[in-house]
Amino acid sequence: CLFTPADIQAALYELCWQVVQGNLKLDLVASVLGDMMVQVFFQTVFHIKNVFLIVFSADLETGALEEKNKRDHYTQLVGACLVRTAILKERLDPETLESLGLIKQAHQFNQKIVKIKTKLFYKQQKFNLLREENEGYAKLITELGQDLSGNITSHLVLESIKSLIGCFNLDPNRVLDIILEVYESRSDQDEFFLSLIKSYMCEPLTLCHILGFKFKFYQEPNEETPKSLYHIAAALLHHNLIELEDLYVHLMPLDAAIVEEHKRDISEAKQIARKLVMVVLPSEKSEDKEKEKEKEEEKNEKPPDNQKLGLLEALLRIGDWHHAQSIMDQMPSFYATSHKAIALALCQLVHLTVEPLYRRAGVPKGARGCVVHPLRNKRAPRPAESFEDLRRDTFSMLCYLGPHLSHDPILFAKIVRLGKAFMKEYQSDGRPDVKDKMDTLLSCFLSIADQVLLPSLSLMECNACMSEELWGLFKLFPYQHRYRLYGQWKNETYSSHPLLVKVKAQTVERAKYIMKRLTKENVKQSGRQIGKLSHSNPTILFDYMLSQIQWYDNLIVPVVDSLKYLTSLNYDVLAYCIIEALANPEKEKMKHDDTTISSWLQSLASLCGAVFRKYPIELAGLLQYVTNQLKAGKSFDLLILKEVVQKMAGIEITDEMTSEQLEAMTGGEQLKAEGGYFGQIRNTKKSSQRLKDALLDHELALPLCLLMAQQRNGVVFLEGGEKHLKLVGHLYDQCHDTLVQFGGFLASNLSTEDYIKRVPSIDILCNQFHTPHDAAFFLSRPMYAHQILSKYDELKKAEKGNRQQQKVHKYVAACEQVMTPVHEAVVSLHPARVWDDLRPQFYATFWSLTMYDLAVPHSAYEREVNKLKAQIKAIEENPEIPLNKKKKEKERCTALQEKLQEEEKKQLEHVQRVLHRLKLEKDNWLLAKSTKNETITKFLQLCLFPRCIFSSIDAVYCARFVELVHQQKTPNFCTLLCYDRVFSAIIYTVASCTENESHRYGRFLCCMLETVTRWHSDRAIYEKECVNYPGFLTIFRATGFDGGNKADQLDYENFRHVVHKWHYMLTKASVHCLETGDYTHIRNILIVLTKILPCYPKVLNLGQALECRVHKICLEEKDKRPDLYALAMGYSGRLKSQKVHMVPENEFHHKEQPARSATPASQQNGPGSTGKPATSTNKTEEGTSEDDRGKDKSQGTTKPVSKANSAAAKVTTSNGNGALNSTKAVKERDDKEKSGKEKKEKKEKTPGSTPETKAENRREKQRDERAGKEERAAREGKEKTPKADREKVKAEEKSSKDDKAKAGNGEPMEPSRERDAIKESKSKEKGDRSAVAGSLKSPVPRSESAESERDHKRRKLDSHSSPSHSSLCPFLLYLPERSLPLHIPAALKITTESCRTCRHGIWKSQPNPWGLEKHSMDISIIFCRIGRKPLKDLAKRILCILSIFILKYLSIFLLMKAVSVPFEERKFLSISIFLVDFFFFCFFENNNHLK
Repeated sequence: CLFTPADIQAALYELCWQVVQGNLKLDLVASVLGDMMVQVFFQTVFHIKNVFLIVFSADLETGALEEKNKRDHYTQLVGACLVRTAILKERLDPETLESLGLIKQAHQFNQKIVKIKTKLFYKQQKFNLLREENEGYAKLITELGQDLSGNITSHLVLESIKSLIGCFNLDPNRVLDIILEVYESRSDQDEFFLSLIKSYMCEPLTLCHILGFKFKFYQEPNEETPKSLYHIAAALLHHNLIELEDLYVHLMPLDAAIVEEHKRDISEAKQIARKLVMVVLPSEKSEDKEKEKEKEEEKNEKPPDNQKLGLLEALLRIGDWHHAQSIMDQMPSFYATSHKAIALALCQLVHLTVEPLYRRAGVPKGARGCVVHPLRNKRAPRPAESFEDLRRDTFSMLCYLGPHLSHDPILFAKIVRLGKAFMKEYQSDGRPDVKDKMDTLLSCFLSIADQVLLPSLSLMECNACMSEELWGLFKLFPYQHRYRLYGQWKNETYSSHPLLVKVKAQTVERAKYIMKRLTKENVKQSGRQIGKLSHSNPTILFDYMLSQIQWYDNLIVPVVDSLKYLTSLNYDVLAYCIIEALANPEKEKMKHDDTTISSWLQSLASLCGAVFRKYPIELAGLLQYVTNQLKAGKSFDLLILKEVVQKMAGIEITDEMTSEQLEAMTGGEQLKAEGGYFGQIRNTKKSSQRLKDALLDHELALPLCLLMAQQRNGVVFLEGGEKHLKLVGHLYDQCHDTLVQFGGFLASNLSTEDYIKRVPSIDILCNQFHTPHDAAFFLSRPMYAHQILSKYDELKKAEKGNRQQQKVHKYVAACEQVMTPVHEAVVSLHPARVWDDLRPQFYATFWSLTMYDLAVPHSAYEREVNKLKAQIKAIEENPEIPLNKKKKEKERCTALQEKLQEEEKKQLEHVQRVLHRLKLEKDNWLLAKSTKNETITKFLQLCLFPRCIFSSIDAVYCARFVELVHQQKTPNFCTLLCYDRVFSAIIYTVASCTENESHRYGRFLCCMLETVTRWHSDRAIYEKECVNYPGFLTIFRATGFDGGNKADQLDYENFRHVVHKWHYMLTKASVHCLETGDYTHIRNILIVLTKILPCYPKVLNLGQALECRVHKICLEEKDKRPDLYALAMGYSGRLKSQKVHMVPENEFHHKEQPARSATPASQQNGPGSTGKPATSTNKTEEGTSEDDRGKDKSQGTTKPVSKANSAAAKVTTSNGNGALNSTKAVKERDDKEKSGKEKKEKKEKTPGSTPETKAENRREKQRDERAGKEERAAREGKEKTPKADREKVKAEEKSSKDDKAKAGNGEPMEPSRERDAIKESKSKEKGDRSAVAGSLKSPVPRSESAESERDHKRRKLDSHSSPSHSSLCPFLLYLPERSLPLHIPAALKITTESCRTCRHGIWKSQPNPWGLEKHSMDISIIFCRIGRKPLKDLAKRILCILSIFILKYLSIFLLMKAVSVPFEERKFLSISIFLVDFFFFCFFENNNHLK
């Protein structure tokens, strides 16, 4: 067949449609259809129903048509079709059937259909209502309510129910409903009814509909759904008899309503919190109360039950965690558990799951615990037997429970104890195969602590036990984990739930109430309230308290005292809150003026020190925070470390120590504790131990030291770029002081082994860690002392000997063994040329010793012992003290007294050993091949100046060490030169100091001046301590000291002149600093002057000059810089009080007074005085000298030159001063300086507060000084020219006449050829080094025989001097600014002047630019002693030798250069050959002067 049934169907449809349209005749179509119906093919392939479908579709289409003819055509077509009548009646509608005549009336047919359907489908066959068949239903209820304790099973009951249904025609659905009703009343028979329902059930959906109808009945207002209904619904869900999705839609309220309610609760809670924080007026308060009353009335209208929560509770009660979790997932976080019943049900379920594990691992020793009976439900979550099982269900249950674990404190304690048990297992189990599992469990426990434990603690009111229990777990976590938990708790947890929002607001309100009333008087009561509040919400409380302390620092003491009722957890939270407050990025750590640290940071630092000292708080977090800040290059937070160490260890760092305290600090630890600090440092043993343990446990001791040592320079070069200079200095001082304080704590508290194990050697510290040398030796110094004592003890034990001499030798041997590696290590710290002047042994000895090693403070020990005796006496005389307390106090004082005496004895023995060691070492300290000048330079640059500003004790040590080196008669050490360098150029040292360094430098100068003043005060002391000492030789030789020639020693009177000169130089430097106008210069010099006030000024005119200048500073700075004004006023007052101790200059040192006697004291020339008195004084001096010469000439007698007149032949330095050669030069200079001062005053009046302006002013000032310097040099060059200087020629002629007259009168002639030679050689050396050399000796007129003998000895010594020998020591002073040398001021020019004795030129320094008078004692070399001719001969011979040398060896050196011999080797070879030739030439020449 080519046609498919679909094609045939379409063709038939088209055929019928054509008939309906009237296009085909009915007969024709009817015959075609008849034929088709008859054929077998059609009957088999195309069923008759398909034909009917075509007809039925045509019926529908024609029924929709309005043309009547077409409907008729359709009716005729159906009649013509051979379709059975029954099929037509079944398929066609009544109207079509009526038109076909198959039915009579369509309306009657419709009614008949309705009746048939009602009979078929809606006629009640069974009884639904109880009253319809009360007997059957009564028997059913009796059957279900019977006693089930026997052998009655659900199967037997089910058979009875079926019989009742069949007998009484009971409705099965109604029967199911009655079964549920009976089950509801007998909910304890779960097993029976569930099996009955499971056997009876037909469809789960039917059961859901019946339950839903029951729940809907209770959804009306003021209706309460019975718990029994929830129970049976939960049981059916649990046994999978119904689906949760089918039942959930029948429960109220809707999920959207629940979400809306949750949002409304949060907004209300936030509004309440806002009201608690805001300040509310009384009128607003009354309105708010009325609104609250209205809301309470609305709440009293009980809303319908939340059936979803009721079902959830029932599910939790029976242990169906799976379905309960699904319901809670549909709700907001913690919404379900915010209802106490649900929270308790969930807690009970957690109890059941953790019980076996808790019994095995969590129950503490001695605790019995309450037995928890397990559920009879086999489908409930399985109990946990191991920590791994907790991950199955328990952790998720706790996370859903959240902060509402607070409803069950017992479960809270169980979870915490399980956490403690796990942490112990975690810390002890180090197997790598279980490490991943343990780490996962650790993360789970941390999450539980974050999401459950801490929020739950916030909702527990005043439960200190739970806080302590929780700390038992938290203390096993590293502080990093704990602090992260506290941060989440403080900043995020309180915003997650309405209850927590309200609790936070209430806590803040209560904290405000307490803090407003907190005083020193009610600390105890307020402390208890703070303790109660902190048990639950410590983060909120401490955050508010810290904010108040940052504003009001007077709250620190009462707050610290009130914290004694806190739990251990609260103390740890307090540490975190402090660190968070310190690290607050929104707060500026500088004040708005950018010159000082903010007060809030200072308040928090003080709080840190007090809190961490008084309470057992872990320090690791705070110390790590400071370390991290230092790593980041921020030094502000070092203030915290400084306060913590000061409070916890009792170690104070201050530059305002009294002399008694400073003396006590040079003793042992007990003396330091008793008399070295301002505060009482008793009871710091425990706190010191805690600080030490924290540093050692976290390996922070050495890193902190190294970071602080490096940060000192970082403050200047990294941080200081944009900061104010005052702030940079303050930060530098803070960093340095903290380093000294922290290093002192480590040295006194760490054991020998711990210290040596952590501190590397000195070369590693300096070269690898780039630690500055002073800090590196400061850290290494205790290690050396420990090692020496340990080695000394070993040697004593090895060889038993009690003699003191043997002990000393063993101590020296121990020092050698310990310090020899140090001597080798320090070589790498400096370039090789440094060790040409100093020995590494001397360098290491200086840096490794302390004041404890050099002297015993007997007076300090005696003073403290006397204090203790006085305390004992006061205790005995006090009748109010109880006897037992008296006894204890007396025993304590007696024990301290014995400890001090024993310590003094021990230190005395130690000092004696050290001094003996130094006595043995001193001969090898300084090299003979170097000049004393270079040796002193290196000593000052590398040793003295860096250490004297390190600490106050080091300042005293440096002064004492210089004195000790002098007393030891150390070869090649010039004491006079050292003191002269220290006193003569302090300007640049003072200018480069910070504020605290100025205190220390002033203390150092004071100690040096004390020594000088003691020598100056009494001739006997001077002769005992200075005469016959190599340090006071005026001839600077590199060879050793052989006892000395008395002629080469500086006598007492000349020493007094030198001391006056040093006072004068200090005055000049002070006036210079005070006149600069620079803040740093003025502040530092005022600090230094205040420190040295006991010893300076002693001369009246110098004191008056200072007083005048300081008074000017007071006037200028009163309104501009108050801190400078305060310093100046303080110094001015103290200076006036010292005025009674000042003496005139002629009493301070012998000085001729005839011409100056008429001059009042107030007009004596000094620093700061005007040029007019100076000019008159100079004229007076010239007149005096002319009168003296005229008198000598007229008398013609031999007259010894007085000591005052011999001042012209004394030693002078580059900083010395002398008179100008002519009155004209003096006037020109005075005029120029006067104009310069006017310019300077104009500049000072000009506002220049910015650093750029100050820098520009300084540059302009330097340019002006250079210009003035060049002009003076040119003018002096002209004055030196014989043609231009007629006055000089006249003076020379006059001096030659005087010489002839003196020769005729028999007066001895001073000059000799040797002295001329020395003078010229010194002049050359002066030209090379740009400084003046000095021999520190003034000649005293002696007989010719004495002079000739002295010259003979000098020639003999000079003839055997080494190549490095020099009797000229140029006074170049290299002052360290950190590590760079500072040079001589440019204003001090070198000029020449005529010597009165021999009338030859000698070198003098130009007078100072302030118009100060010519000093009476300048340390200078007298070049006129040798004579000119020998020097000229010597120069000729050197030129001759040099010419021969060049001609002889030039070709050789050219050849060496051609073959690429290194330059250093060529240089060495050339110098060596030249020296050999020179000495051979000198040896064979018959010349006395050169031999």
